[in-house]
Amino acid sequence: MRNPRLNLIVAATLCAALAACGGGGGEGRAPEPGDRAVAKVQDQTIWASDVRREAVAQGLVGEGEPLDVTSGLFRRVLDEVVDQKLLAHEAERRGLDNSPLAQRRLQATRERILGDMLVETVVNGAITDQAVQTLYQEQLRLARASEEIRVRLILSRTKPEADAVMGMLGQGAQFEAVAMERSIDEATKYSGGDLGYSTPDVMPQAYAVALRDKPAGSTVGPFQTEGGWAVLRVEDRRRESPPSLEQARPQIVRYLTYEGVRQLLEQLRGKAEVDMLLPGPAEGEAAEPASAPRTVAPAAAPPAAAPAPAVKGSPKS
Repeated sequence: MRNPRLNLIVAATLCAALAACGGGGGEGRAPEPGDRAVAKVQDQTIWASDVRREAVAQGLVGEGEPLDVTSGLFRRVLDEVVDQKLLAHEAERRGLDNSPLAQRRLQATRERILGDMLVETVVNGAITDQAVQTLYQEQLRLARASEEIRVRLILSRTKPEADAVMGMLGQGAQFEAVAMERSIDEATKYSGGDLGYSTPDVMPQAYAVALRDKPAGSTVGPFQTEGGWAVLRVEDRRRESPPSLEQARPQIVRYLTYEGVRQLLEQLRGKAEVDMLLPGPAEGEAAEPASAPRTVAPAAAPPAAAPAPAVKGSPKS
């Protein structure tokens, strides 16, 4: 694992080299409205916004979340920022910032910072309350048209074993008791095979197909799945209960951020001349995506090729 302290040192060296950590606009002028000078290191001012930005970078507070200058957390991060400044100054005194390797690493860090700033400006600026509301309403419309099914499962290794399960159920045995005795699915057997509520779109395809149009109380199977032979019982069917807008907002913001980064990179690659000098992947090797959007504040990017977020409620038992 990389030492996070080394990352702080590199960041501090970059800040010193670019004269950016002080916030721009000179030592005597606050870099942000209402900012406050909280320390000085060799006549270089450290502002409250510098400390808060470092706390955000470390994941100690969220983007947009306040950080009280009188709190213990602020004091701890301030000490770390002071250490960064001291290490950066010493590195400069020793001339470490002048080596070709240092210049390349500083340039790479500068490019990452500028890229993140572009994303924050272009992408996050487009994530408005209206955009969130529009996507939520669309997903809400789809959720209202979908149905949740509560299912119990008995999973067997072979079809003869599954046929024996059906025979026991046909003779009046309780599904829950047979699941606890016969099911090989360790995750559900001790709860009587209860899979809880889910919508067909997130079920294994074989389950969704087998349960189509089956009313509550139906026993379905046996049918073959990847894990063995399944017997299902439909406990209940109900309309999906979607979450509120505030519950769904973080997922929607992540999706909009990802989509914004993806579209921005697509536009930039379309305009730029990019020549890959490495050979293509070997035969049979899956190619990596050309450019995966990276995580930017305030939201983490979902997996590549993420679909529109499905507005789903929490499963209810």
